[in-house]
Amino acid sequence: MPIITKISTQKRKGRYNIFIDNEYAFSVSERTLAERRLLKGTELSEEDIEEIKKAEADSHAIQLAMSYLSYQPRSIYEVLEHLNKHEISQEASQAAIENLMDLNYLNDNNFARLFIKNNLRVGKDGPRSISRKLKQKGVAPDIIQDSLYETGDEEWIDAGVRLVHSLVHQVGKLSYKEIKQKALTKLQTHGFDQDLGELVVEHLNLEHDDDEQLEALEKQGIKAWRRYRRDDDFKRKQKVKRYLFQHGFSGSEIDSFLSGELVNLEEIDEY
Repeated sequence: MPIITKISTQKRKGRYNIFIDNEYAFSVSERTLAERRLLKGTELSEEDIEEIKKAEADSHAIQLAMSYLSYQPRSIYEVLEHLNKHEISQEASQAAIENLMDLNYLNDNNFARLFIKNNLRVGKDGPRSISRKLKQKGVAPDIIQDSLYETGDEEWIDAGVRLVHSLVHQVGKLSYKEIKQKALTKLQTHGFDQDLGELVVEHLNLEHDDDEQLEALEKQGIKAWRRYRRDDDFKRKQKVKRYLFQHGFSGSEIDSFLSGELVNLEEIDEY
């Protein structure tokens, strides 16, 4: 029967090398050394050796997983990927996952809820973006949908307002229509659908003020009028009209600018 002929300490604290019949066999933790009463001269069967190796592999996998979880919550898939990077066997990885799930250290339902909660507290992502990120973390679609369903519109609206609130400062510089469109476009790129985006825009409190709208029209109109100064008068007005229309101004507002009601167009050309 194989006999332990030597036990030496590793550089890593708490780890020991086990030599059987004068050849290195495996390493163990200090805990395993004590629990198994592994001493020089101890006889081990092949079954004993395999059992010790398996226990060590399982223990190492759990320690790696626990260390990974200590930094922040993780999904089951993320922990499995982490163990795989450390070349932990599939058997040991699965045993570690099941152990941690039994202890409730790993729970994708709780993870998804917490992920959404943290985003709503400080983030700016909408439901679609959150869903995509959770899928990338290996969370099952039904868990994602259930977690999103538990979240009310008012919570998403708060995140959306944080995302586009800076556009409020464009009042008086851009038309209300353009500000709204910019807000909706930005919200959609961050995972808000059209209906939810409309609710967010409503909460921006963009109260329509005629003076601010005319101020924006004047600024944009002057900008366009100067841009097309090289064109003849007809083409110039057509291009300015198209420019202002694309920036959200109505036909009557554009006509008022081109007719010189807001600003003397000839004076613009003098500067």
